[in-house]
Amino acid sequence: MLFAISVPNSCISYPRSASCPHFLRKRSVPARLSIRASLPDNNNGAKMEYTPWLIVGLGNPGNKYHGTRHNVMQYFQKVGFEMIDSISRAEGISMNTIQSKTLIGIGSIGEVPILLAKPQAYVNYSGEAVGPLAAYYQVPLRHILLVYDEMSLPSGVLRLQPKGGHGHHNGMRSVMEHLDGCRQFPRLCIGIGNPPGTMDLKAFLLQKFSSVERKQIDAALEQGVEAVRSLVLHGFSENINRFNLGQKYKYHKV
Repeated sequence: MLFAISVPNSCISYPRSASCPHFLRKRSVPARLSIRASLPDNNNGAKMEYTPWLIVGLGNPGNKYHGTRHNVMQYFQKVGFEMIDSISRAEGISMNTIQSKTLIGIGSIGEVPILLAKPQAYVNYSGEAVGPLAAYYQVPLRHILLVYDEMSLPSGVLRLQPKGGHGHHNGMRSVMEHLDGCRQFPRLCIGIGNPPGTMDLKAFLLQKFSSVERKQIDAALEQGVEAVRSLVLHGFSENINRFNLGQKYKYHKV
């Protein structure tokens, strides 16, 4: 398998198209690195190339609020980052490079190349990392997967969708703005639940997960890795539909 080829002083050309977002719509894009994987065909020696995936966890850098849910006032949240860490461990990918204010790791799932990313700016400015990375590596919208926390889902429940809005999530809003307002990119939502009763939202988001919630989140991370593998290798197949259905009812008692 051929993987991660350096191409100094070269250009990748893309035709202008109404379906191509502005951040990719360039006649000639300077490129120093092309991520791709290719396998020789056993019959005629031809190579099959795979389109890379950009998988981004939304979160805030730092450890002060590690283990908390999320704070809309730009404190520290880690759930999206934790999923990226889980994928990197499962696939043996080192997160050891900084590019576009982002900690990245390059590897593969099966034969498909992937770029894991953890933006190092506040979550509200995530688009400043995602837009440049997608343009630099020429990743199409359908292969940009965003992983983030979702209050509308119960703790530990996952949802994988091919597209959608920002759902009032400031990080997602920023990403969409830097992808020319496009919403046709996949997203993996990780449920963190809503505050109980009349509990203050800010206090809830800064609160550590309970032991039960922590177990739910840890189980969700394992399940999320398998879902990402399925998506990268097979796309939005019937397996993803079954995954979403199972997640929806996994804590419902019959």
